[in-house]
Amino acid sequence: MARSILVLKGDVIIRLRDGDVTLKPGEIFVVPKGVEHAPFAEAEAHVLLIEPTGTPNTGDAATAARHEI
Repeated sequence: MARSILVLKGDVIIRLRDGDVTLKPGEIFVVPKGVEHAPFAEAEAHVLLIEPTGTPNTGDAATAARHEI
């Protein structure tokens, strides 16, 4: 499943192996599953990450926090 990044405030650069994507407030970028990425901001920025439950922030399922209902 993909991860989406919505910029609420400031400018954010999503660094990808194929090049950078620059986002402004109100813009969203969907990172395809399995694509390495590194969000970066030169100044303060606020973002909303939209991702499936249990998605580890390291990209490694072995390090993900357990989700218990």
